Amino acid sequence: MPDIDTKTLNRIADALDRLLPIETPIKFLNNADTFIWQVEPDRLIAVSDVNRINLNLLKGIDHVRDLLVNNTKQFDDGFPANNALLWGARGMGKSSLVKAIHATTKNITLIEIHRGDIPSLPRLLSVIRKTKRQCILFCDDLSFDHDDGTYKSLKAVLEGGIEGRPKNLVVYATSNRRHLMPRDMIENESSSAINPSEATEEKVSLSDRFGLWLGFHSCSQNEYLSMIDGYLEDYDLNIDRKEVHVNALEWSRTRGARSGRVAFQYMQDLAGKLKIKL
Repeated sequence: MPDIDTKTLNRIADALDRLLPIETPIKFLNNADTFIWQVEPDRLIAVSDVNRINLNLLKGIDHVRDLLVNNTKQFDDGFPANNALLWGARGMGKSSLVKAIHATTKNITLIEIHRGDIPSLPRLLSVIRKTKRQCILFCDDLSFDHDDGTYKSLKAVLEGGIEGRPKNLVVYATSNRRHLMPRDMIENESSSAINPSEATEEKVSLSDRFGLWLGFHSCSQNEYLSMIDGYLEDYDLNIDRKEVHVNALEWSRTRGARSGRVAFQYMQDLAGKLKIKL
């Protein structure tokens, strides 16, 4: 029998570890309502303190908020619901909306998967299929670059495989890109393909797997100031609003943008200067 070096033995041991069953679904569902999926080895890590804000603080996105709230409520009540792609302007509350809505549900477990771990999705889905709990699979800042074939794995999971998506699962993803890929990637594929229209269809068909496309756009000055007012009311800060508005607008000009994220960062700065703990 040939000798096996230590490095090879370690690889074999790691491979066997990955084949071991994950904690039983009932056990991990009893630990918490929010998890992060990690691989090598595969495991679900409970998150007890979720980084999120109240739903009523998300301003300027009323239409998409209501659509996602209704879709999630259907799913929470045990009825069919769509996968959702939240795309558009940076800092306008895409990921915050997902986490805020989850906080209002009764029976849903939120599982976050990092973009780099998407190839492990079939293994995660084998666990989710065994549970009776409704699950939202959340992938934040999802996008794909040149020569990245990972998107094909996600396509199969969303709608295309033999097994299909588990009935107790919906996928919510956020992205700055509507089709999850840079425009030049789609155009380059089209220009070099024998049949350009087929190449384009292949690239955009991933986003088509999401039944809800929710667009987030840059906010107006009034919407930005309503975000500031919302924070002032929520934190019960009784200070001169006109002065706060002037300073908040100046803050946004230094950032070159108006968004929910910029409003939150301004409030963090204001609270620090006033020696207030939020």
